[in-house]
Amino acid sequence: MIPVKGFEGKRVAIFGLGRSGLSAARALKAGGAEPVLWDDKVASTAAAMKEGFTVEDLKKADWAEFDALMLSPGVPLTHPEPHWTVKAAKAAGVQVLGDIELFARTLARFPARNRPKTVAITGTNGKSTTTALIGHILKSAGKNVHVGGNIGIGVLDLDEMQPGAVYVIETSSYQLDLSLTFKPDVSILMNLSPDHLDRHGGMDGYIAAKKRIFMNQEKGQTAVIGADDDYTADLISQMRVSHPVKLVAISSRRVVGDGVYALNGELYDASGERARHIIDLKTVRTLTGRHNWQNGAAAFAACKALGLTNEQIAVGMRSFPGLAHRMQEIGRIGKVRFINDSKATNADAARQAMSSFDKFFWIAGGKAKAGGIDELRDLYPRIKHAFLIGEAAELFEKTIGKAAPCTQSRLLFTATAQAYAEAEKSGKEEIVLFSPACASFDQFTDFEARGDAFRDAVNEIAKSVAVAGVQDIGA
Repeated sequence: MIPVKGFEGKRVAIFGLGRSGLSAARALKAGGAEPVLWDDKVASTAAAMKEGFTVEDLKKADWAEFDALMLSPGVPLTHPEPHWTVKAAKAAGVQVLGDIELFARTLARFPARNRPKTVAITGTNGKSTTTALIGHILKSAGKNVHVGGNIGIGVLDLDEMQPGAVYVIETSSYQLDLSLTFKPDVSILMNLSPDHLDRHGGMDGYIAAKKRIFMNQEKGQTAVIGADDDYTADLISQMRVSHPVKLVAISSRRVVGDGVYALNGELYDASGERARHIIDLKTVRTLTGRHNWQNGAAAFAACKALGLTNEQIAVGMRSFPGLAHRMQEIGRIGKVRFINDSKATNADAARQAMSSFDKFFWIAGGKAKAGGIDELRDLYPRIKHAFLIGEAAELFEKTIGKAAPCTQSRLLFTATAQAYAEAEKSGKEEIVLFSPACASFDQFTDFEARGDAFRDAVNEIAKSVAVAGVQDIGA
């Protein structure tokens, strides 16, 4: 745990008692603050009381007594409208913060000469894989590295700050919206496409939230930005003129001057006088596909900025085990391979997975994002049969129309069983791709729980198949 400094003896309201809320409460208490917790869910407040925290209905509280409001990133800050706690805090002149900001303020109090380094990663897609990849490369090079944030461990649950450590932090747009002073040594913006528009009041608000990752950076620090979409390409042009940091453009589609690029999987560093070949990413099984080549380019740029050599980075990439729930091959039954891409919570993320296979049986659906799967029309011919689940099942069948056979399976287990049955009929090598292109919240708590349910379904199906037909089923 990282004890949060700067709030000693002060009362801090905390609303939203999920992972980040309780983590912040523990960290604030450890740093000497007096956290006061509340949540609309009875079970959440009961859990907080069991841990010995002060629980108080914030609707009845005197907000003048609070020094800050720590807001869970899942609670609306501005749109569709500010949460009632935000309104109460602002009316009382109380600052509204998130867990990343608490981390930033604690880091700033660390002696400058020994201050740990930070790498922060954001973007619509690719941030989790890039975060995990950077962490793995640094560890393989012998660095004292801690990986967390919006991936795995909450940022304040990471080990206490130590000289020489590196913190690799995935940051969401929600978290960045609640950040005021965060100043990473290396910031990465992978890409931008429409997502979470209801929470940011439209695309402009979403972009503004993502850009906050660069807001406080200074000369001597590094900004890594993807160059493969119009939004980020425009941002690169703007920042070359106005921002003091070292800017490194990355691409998996074209050569970039003074940057890092991966053409057909061949990774080049062009940040010096001439382009240098680093590694053929096609030889790294866990980094297949153009989207992963961009992830590799970003990871290289970040690790180089932290002082690693080209060879150290290449060695780390070759041993990268991959990321759970992102293009993860979880097993095989006979000639049918099952790919868990539950992390694909929007159409753009699903495109990356779908583009990696010529033909596949597709399991998709859940709570649809704005735009649904309209932008995937060019990939419909690759779908041998779509098995659709959750709230989006009917909508997705109408969207796909006659471009591919569809079945409204509704439930994930049903879809998995039906997809296997169809795939097995061919007698050939087949792919069952679970890439939902949707949020998980209609049927699951998060994409991890959804991915675990898919794995469990595959394992259950395997048990019903003759043992001789089962190979490499994931535990």
